[in-house]
Amino acid sequence: RARPRRLRQPRRRRPRCRHRARRPRRRRRRAAVRHARCPRRRCRRHCPRRRSCRRPRPSPCPRPRQPAHPRRHVCPCPQHRPVCRAALRASGARPPAPQVDPRDGSVLFSAAVYGVCFSLESFGALYAAQHSLVLDEAAFARRLWGDAWRLPSGVFVGKAPKAGAPRTFVELVLAPLYKLAALALSAPDADSLRAGLHAAGVGGQVDELALAYDPKPLLRAVLSAFVGPPTAFADACARHLPSPEAAAPAKVAAVYTGDQATAAGAGMLACDPAGPLVACVAKLVHEQTCERFDCLVRVLSGTLTPGMAVRVLGEGYCAEDEEDSAQRTVGELFLLQGRYRLPITSAPAGSWCLASGLDGSVLKSATIVDAHAAAPDIAICRPLRVAARSVLKVAIEPLRPSELPKMIDGVRKLCKAYPALQSHVEESGEHVLLGTAELFLDCALHDLRVLYAKIELKVADPAVCFCETVADTSALRCSARTPNGKNGLAMIAEPLEPLLAAHAEEGKVPLGGSKAELAAYLKTTHGWDALAARSLWALGPGGSTGCNALLDDCLPSEADKGLLGLVREHIVQGFRWGTREGPLCDEPMRNVKLKLVGAQICAEPIHRGGGQLIPTARRVAYSAFLTASPRLLEPILAVELTAPADCVPAVYTVLARRRGHVVSDAPRAGTPLYVMRAFLPAIDSFGFETDLRAHTQGQAMCVCVFDHWDTVPGDPLDRSIVLRPLEPQPVPHLAREFMVKTRRRKGLSADVSVHKFFDEDTLSRLAQLTGAP
Repeated sequence: RARPRRLRQPRRRRPRCRHRARRPRRRRRRAAVRHARCPRRRCRRHCPRRRSCRRPRPSPCPRPRQPAHPRRHVCPCPQHRPVCRAALRASGARPPAPQVDPRDGSVLFSAAVYGVCFSLESFGALYAAQHSLVLDEAAFARRLWGDAWRLPSGVFVGKAPKAGAPRTFVELVLAPLYKLAALALSAPDADSLRAGLHAAGVGGQVDELALAYDPKPLLRAVLSAFVGPPTAFADACARHLPSPEAAAPAKVAAVYTGDQATAAGAGMLACDPAGPLVACVAKLVHEQTCERFDCLVRVLSGTLTPGMAVRVLGEGYCAEDEEDSAQRTVGELFLLQGRYRLPITSAPAGSWCLASGLDGSVLKSATIVDAHAAAPDIAICRPLRVAARSVLKVAIEPLRPSELPKMIDGVRKLCKAYPALQSHVEESGEHVLLGTAELFLDCALHDLRVLYAKIELKVADPAVCFCETVADTSALRCSARTPNGKNGLAMIAEPLEPLLAAHAEEGKVPLGGSKAELAAYLKTTHGWDALAARSLWALGPGGSTGCNALLDDCLPSEADKGLLGLVREHIVQGFRWGTREGPLCDEPMRNVKLKLVGAQICAEPIHRGGGQLIPTARRVAYSAFLTASPRLLEPILAVELTAPADCVPAVYTVLARRRGHVVSDAPRAGTPLYVMRAFLPAIDSFGFETDLRAHTQGQAMCVCVFDHWDTVPGDPLDRSIVLRPLEPQPVPHLAREFMVKTRRRKGLSADVSVHKFFDEDTLSRLAQLTGAP
């Protein structure tokens, strides 16, 4: 029997929301603030008549923007309509980045070689003056950029009247400049040039003597006379940059380290010329003789005058230690104008000036306050932070030993002139300069020979800075006794979390705040438990910054917490001393977490002083470090290379010879060039640019900057490795080679002495663990 045919039921559709507008679906414009869907699940889009929103509403917008396309479906709820930047800032959302546009004067067109600087508005004013026109300069400037064409009748249109028609910027701006340049360079004689300049309307503005100049000075004279003085730059600064008074709150929050509720803080926030004097030294500029320096000062509050008695606060000044401060008298004040200096009588709040007579107390940056300012009411401005890290170094000494004082004085001046340059003296007595790149050190050594020291120098082979780290947790609990035998400490070492190390180095860890604040930060940001979050003692090797951590992991049954708190400062000093000079080759430690797991402190104060505990804390930190698989870290440079396409294989070859590798390469649009980004070890970067140019016939260019630290392959404590002189070592032997050569250069023994850092008890337990006799 044939089965009856089953009728197909009509498909049931989901009912439409009765609040939804019956319009064809179009692509909605994205709002500045996004929120959840409409609480009603049936409504696929934001419901215009809903009563509540899941997220909190931002503050009302003073000037609500209208949607660009009114016909599109835009939710009228204030949470979903586009709002202005003020409402975004009030709601906590990040406002969009400011944009620049030639039509509003925020983009300038300039050529310093030819003395030309103008904006579209200034060029419009020039055009109106030459043609005796009365027009709106701002409206005219908007028609000089973008898709705008001018008809023969003078009407501006937004569509090209014919194919190949030049836009208004090409027709009205570039074409006159090109014609003047062609006239100045190709005029057969002075009479024809003079006639052409009169026809262009600048005949009387060009000096008659300039007509006999060479082509390049003549072109500069003609173009600068046509464009006029560069007032567009000053107009753009006044229009688009905030005034010192308006930018004072943001500036003070960025540079001042003290309390803003004091009188000095209020004066800086208001940019008050009558308030207490607070000024920040941003840079030192040498005089013409290079014997003294003038301070480039930004006055944040008060007024700076010549002959004023002030107090100079160095970078190491704090309320507890006022040693880094000095009383000085301000000499002359100048307004820096390129290579010229204009004397002034005063510098009120919000101004920049050059101040003489203060360089004796300033190394790189400083803070200037009133002479009678007290410590609780003042603080220093944050020292300047350079973008690149100084990881390359060279050792220098005078050619004649009798000129050593001259070299030391010249190095002191050189460090003032170069903010990123650092200098120190090794234990072997050699003077070392640290810079950011090879070219940077070449320039610094040239200035030291020619300008500051004026002597001949002997320069050693360049080297790099290393760091010491651990790859595992300590194999055993390391202990050490004080020289008097009354106290004992025990520690273990393990790697520190990379994110916490980065935050600690940037100063984001609130170590100076309350314990509750620090514990909350460690628990929420880094996932520490409550006990570990409250046991962080210090960061090292800096005071409040550093990428190493010391934790108190002692149980109450293993140590007397009361006595341990009394000697905490001595243990912290020993920890910072040890992290500043590691046991492998006297280089700083990095990403190391040291845990104090045991302490025996004598109850008598005379037996637990700093002379007993500080060296002991350093020694036990070294022993814990050496039992945790120590490794060396080397600096890695980020290299950006630009070369033609046929030179790309040669670039790969040069990088491979120096342990470098390319991470990305792509052609640059509109050019026959390739842009490659690579990583290169800093120790193999010496002579890299010369080698690169030799292999590419000078067609490749590179820019190197420090990027990160990476582990050197191999074990630096592997004594089975035999280093052969004058032979390149294989990659697994590099860590051993770098450690031995660095120790020899510093005057240390070739290998690390285990008996120097370990006690007898620790040595016996270590021998049992490793099976050594």
